[in-house]
Amino acid sequence: MKNLIVCILLCGAAFSSIAQKSNSFNGLDMNLGNLFKLSDAKTRSIGPESLTGEPGKAGMATLENGSAREAARELGQGWKVNPFIVIKPGETFTMAEISGPGAIQHIWMTPTGNWRFSIFRIYWDDENQPSVETPVGDFFGMGWGTYAQLNSLPVTVNPGSAFNCYWTMPFRKKCKITMTNINTEKMYLYYQVDYTLTEVPPDAGYFHAQFRRKNPVDNGVCTLVDSIKGKGQYVGTYLAWGVHNNGWWGEGEIKFYMDGDTKFPTINGTGTEDYFCGSYDFEVNHQYHEFSTAYTGLPQVIRPDGLYTSQERFGLYRWHIMDPIRFEKSLRVTIQDLGWKSNGAYLVQHSDISSTVFWYQAEPHNPFPKLPSKDELEQN
Repeated sequence: MKNLIVCILLCGAAFSSIAQKSNSFNGLDMNLGNLFKLSDAKTRSIGPESLTGEPGKAGMATLENGSAREAARELGQGWKVNPFIVIKPGETFTMAEISGPGAIQHIWMTPTGNWRFSIFRIYWDDENQPSVETPVGDFFGMGWGTYAQLNSLPVTVNPGSAFNCYWTMPFRKKCKITMTNINTEKMYLYYQVDYTLTEVPPDAGYFHAQFRRKNPVDNGVCTLVDSIKGKGQYVGTYLAWGVHNNGWWGEGEIKFYMDGDTKFPTINGTGTEDYFCGSYDFEVNHQYHEFSTAYTGLPQVIRPDGLYTSQERFGLYRWHIMDPIRFEKSLRVTIQDLGWKSNGAYLVQHSDISSTVFWYQAEPHNPFPKLPSKDELEQN
């Protein structure tokens, strides 16, 4: 009997240990409600002063190989010797290469030059085709190449050109992040990639972002994405919308064709400003009114200046954080390019619409369409 009791106690202790281990916090899904919880997750960071993220090896650059060696010449190693990197025209720089499992939790950067000509890519688990491919400005909601403050949960843009994203990006084997300079001038890049090394749950999808531009929209319907195959959820839309005509431009409906929808979608909006959670033309006192909130915003309105800026341009974002659009097999998203005629009838417009869409899905993903050329990316 005594041996039986000892056996039961030992088994109970073993099961308790297993249960505690299986219920241990993996350091993902961070919020104020779990910030106090301890975890075995490992915090790491990669940037110009720590290119590998290895523990105890940050800030080791010497004057011989530092980008700021002239400024640090009197102080030497450890005194901001290599805070930025230079990317020459036509070059691709690998910002981070990380072995998993783990997750990106924050990215900060401030790239110089033309933000349309700096192409940001992310690859998961040794894939050959990127899961993220977009001009860096559009990825961070600055598609028109000029600063505007953006204050949302997953993306913030702070003075004077500080790009931040807080999208959680899990990976199981590897993560590779690159920046390509397609401009004719060199660019400077300060950046930091903050990540954690931890176990990734089996139901975690991979983060994706795809850019497209249609200038002009030629049939009244702009396709934002049409090649998503697999299971996942759509989590965000950013549009840089240039208007080529007078009058209100945002009557068009957004449509989500899910899991085999053909002629008619499963989700059909009621108007562009409605989808971006505004109303009545974003108008206050007969003026467009910029706003930036946790989930949606119109942070940028570029108005004609009477000289070189001749057409109105708008930057809009909508993050589906509390209302992700889940699909089982496929997803296609379109938006109508619709305004008004003088007689009160709808006008099919010919706007300049650049889109960046964000989603999570199980891999593998379909290859992206070819990114527009430098001339096709240029804002004009």
